[in-house]
Amino acid sequence: MGGRTTKRAAIAAMAISLSGCIPAGYAPYDYRPAPKRSDAQTVSRLPSTPPAWELRPVSADAKLVSASTYTVRHGDTLRGIANKTGAGSEAIARANHLSAPFTIYTGQKLTIPGGRYHRVKQGETGIAIARAYGVPWSQVIAANDLESPYILRVGQRILIPSTGPMTVAERAAAFNLDIEDIVTGGEPAIGRGDRPAKATASSARVLPPTVAVQPPARLSGPFAWPVEGAVLKGFGPGKSGERNDGITIAVPLDTPVRAAADGVVVYVGDDVPALGGIVILKHGDDYATVYGHASQLLVQRGQSVKRGQEIALSGDTGFADRPELHFEIRKGRKPIDPMTKLPHRS
Repeated sequence: MGGRTTKRAAIAAMAISLSGCIPAGYAPYDYRPAPKRSDAQTVSRLPSTPPAWELRPVSADAKLVSASTYTVRHGDTLRGIANKTGAGSEAIARANHLSAPFTIYTGQKLTIPGGRYHRVKQGETGIAIARAYGVPWSQVIAANDLESPYILRVGQRILIPSTGPMTVAERAAAFNLDIEDIVTGGEPAIGRGDRPAKATASSARVLPPTVAVQPPARLSGPFAWPVEGAVLKGFGPGKSGERNDGITIAVPLDTPVRAAADGVVVYVGDDVPALGGIVILKHGDDYATVYGHASQLLVQRGQSVKRGQEIALSGDTGFADRPELHFEIRKGRKPIDPMTKLPHRS
């Protein structure tokens, strides 16, 4: 314990020195993720349950549907035709250029698009579905033209992109979880009449992982810096080709990490090994923020937070080789440079 304490003190002193000597901006050297250290901090969190994609695994039982033409009969509905053919109602609507309220008429000939269709069941997430079939969730989003907030519907049939024959082990190995997956594919499907849970200010509520979280509708106010410190690495590709979807900020160990804007917690955990302890907030208008390398996670999924509220303590977890905070701002599926949204610092 003494060696670890001494090491922490030395690293903390280095971080303080960096924050005083390096101006906010890009670091003069190229930061690379370090190998996982055997003495890395353990991420502590409030009592909670595993995420829905762990508790509700998916069976790869998609039905193969052949492309065909269907003639509409009296009393047919688009969803009823989907049930008869096995294709997704949304896929049929897209193939036939139908828009809401999806009016069809007797005798109309509809193109039924072929492919593998997975029928979504209660509590299933996009992450678990993509993992079951060994395909990137982003490809499932594209194949089905899914849009924010990316919450699936129980009974919905979604098209699974073809990957060729794969064993269960190969499918599992082919899927790599990333931040975009959690932001867009981490919420469980909802059934007819179900509503996502409204946020509460209390961290005492442990929301069941099979209940979706209702994100804010609108972004409230500008973004603020989550911590004070030097920016060690900026947004975008580095000299060695690695990509940073946010910025890396040097901070002493156990520095309070604060919400960059009002929002709702949609994820707390450490399921992306490179980033260690992570908090993800949604803020409305398709904005989300990500806070990585935390040592302590102080909020709960489904909790509402205010700008400036303490949500975590900084650490050196994940692949960090110094105390630091990884910070992202995302608009929909795309990360954007946080420096374009944060207040200017001298």
